[in-house]
Amino acid sequence: MTNADHSVQFAGGALGRHRHICAFFNGNDEEHRVLGSFIKDGLDHGEKAFHIVDREMRDDHIKRLADAGIDVARRMDTGQLEVCPWQDAYLRGDRFDQDSMLALIEQVLESNAAAGYPLTRLLAHMEWALLDKPGVDDLVEYETRLNYMLPKYGDPVICTYDLSKFGSSVAMDIMRTHPVVIIGGLLQENPFFVSPDEFLLEIRERRSDAAGTRIAS
Repeated sequence: MTNADHSVQFAGGALGRHRHICAFFNGNDEEHRVLGSFIKDGLDHGEKAFHIVDREMRDDHIKRLADAGIDVARRMDTGQLEVCPWQDAYLRGDRFDQDSMLALIEQVLESNAAAGYPLTRLLAHMEWALLDKPGVDDLVEYETRLNYMLPKYGDPVICTYDLSKFGSSVAMDIMRTHPVVIIGGLLQENPFFVSPDEFLLEIRERRSDAAGTRIAS
């Protein structure tokens, strides 16, 4: 049985073979209301929970998990629940390196499988991309490239975006890089998804056009 064979149901739907998910919310209250069962059910079934959040929001995130009925202390003591600050993941070295981050995600999924977890449910807050740090402009390319790697594992990876903080143009690009989306609290196949080959070509064309505009000016 591959990881993709493990049933995952939440947010009014069930995951199929595509498990790279963008989740659009309006604040943390909505996020935890929609994803609470996703997190708790996985822990109850002996799966690994790996969350990436802002260091300044880590305590609040853990409190919300406890409020949802999760025995946070026990789960963290056993290593089943891991809450990683994004400063130690996306922004290691105070910059975003997409190659390094892709390698980290793959390492997390492989090491958890080797440790005997039947599935890793990975949750990542993406507001780090709004910070003024080198490399954050590579966000869309990174999300696109994840689609080459994640299907090898079948672990559900949810990238959460607060719509009150991200602009509509970025949100649309992000939607196009995920085969599955959560909007309005509902999980659904994404009709706007674009294959990574096609989207990477579009990104290169955008950069070429932008460079040409700068030269012309």
